[in-house]
Amino acid sequence: MSVEKKHWLQTAVQVKGSVLASIYRRVIGCGLFGVFVSLLYYFKLPVSQPILGTVIPSIVLGLLLVFRTNTAYERFWEGRKCWGSIVNNVRNIARQILVSVAETAPEDKKEKIGALYLLVAFAVATKTHLRGELVNNELEELMSSAKYFKLKTMNNPPLEIVFWVEDYLQKQYNNNCLNSYQLTAIQQLLNNLVDNLGACERILKTPMPLAYSIHLKQLLLLYCLLLPFQMVQSLGWWTGAVTALVSFTLFGIEAIGLEIENPFGYDANDLPLDTICQTMRRNIDDLISLYLTRSPQDNELSLLPPEL
Repeated sequence: MSVEKKHWLQTAVQVKGSVLASIYRRVIGCGLFGVFVSLLYYFKLPVSQPILGTVIPSIVLGLLLVFRTNTAYERFWEGRKCWGSIVNNVRNIARQILVSVAETAPEDKKEKIGALYLLVAFAVATKTHLRGELVNNELEELMSSAKYFKLKTMNNPPLEIVFWVEDYLQKQYNNNCLNSYQLTAIQQLLNNLVDNLGACERILKTPMPLAYSIHLKQLLLLYCLLLPFQMVQSLGWWTGAVTALVSFTLFGIEAIGLEIENPFGYDANDLPLDTICQTMRRNIDDLISLYLTRSPQDNELSLLPPEL
C-alpha cells in the first residue's frame, strides 16, 4: 500500500475522504438558525442571552467528543492490527507448508498449492463475511468447485476454510509427510487466524452504546442552537457564519468517530481490505512460483561454502 503525498493546502481543501458530505446539512441549518437569531436581534427582540453559555460548558462537550473519537480510533486500530496479523500468519503458514510438507506422490504438489490458495481464500472470505456479503466469484478461483458451492451454504465461510486447511495438514501427518512438531506449529498459526477472525467480529458486532450516542447528539444539537443567543449581541450579522463554523467543527469531530468505528466497509476512511487481500494473493503467487521453479539441487548447493 502506498501513501499518497500531497501539499498541505491540497489536503486541507480535499472533499473526498472528509466528513463534509455527512454534516453539511446540519452545518447549514445551524448557520441559518444563527441568521434568524440575528434578524430577531435586528428588530430589537430580547434574544441576546450570554448567560446561556453556562448551560453546557465547552470543556464537558469537548471531553465527550474526545472520548467518542478515541474510542472509535481504538476500534479502527485494533481492526488494522488484526488484519496485519492475518497477513503475517498467512505468510508463515504458506512458508511452512511449502518447506515442511513432504511429497510422496505426484498429486501431492497440486494439493499443497491448493492449500496455499485456501489461505488466500480465508482472507477474502473474512473480508466478505465482515462486510455482510455473500460468497462471490473472487473465492471461486481460489478453490475447487465442490468447495466453492459448499462454502456458499456456510454461515461462517472463513471458519470452514480453516477447517479445510487443518484437515489437509492432518492428512499429511497421517501419511507421515509432516511430523508432530511441525503440525503443532502450523496449527498454532491457524489458531491465530481464528483468533483474528473473532476479534474482527467483536469489533463489528459491538457498536458504541446507544445511550451514549444519543446523549452526545442531543448535547451537540443543544449547544449549537444556544450558541447564536450567546454571540448575537457582539457579532450581529456575523452570528450565522460563526455558528456554522463552530457547528462544522463539533459535528465534524463526531462524524469522524462514526466514520471509523466500523473499519471494514467501503468508505474512504475504512481499512483497504481489497488491497490487503490482493497483496496476500501476490505473496502466495510469488511463493508458489519460487517453489515450482526450484530444482532438487538447490538445497544441496545452498549448503556448500562460497568459493574463495
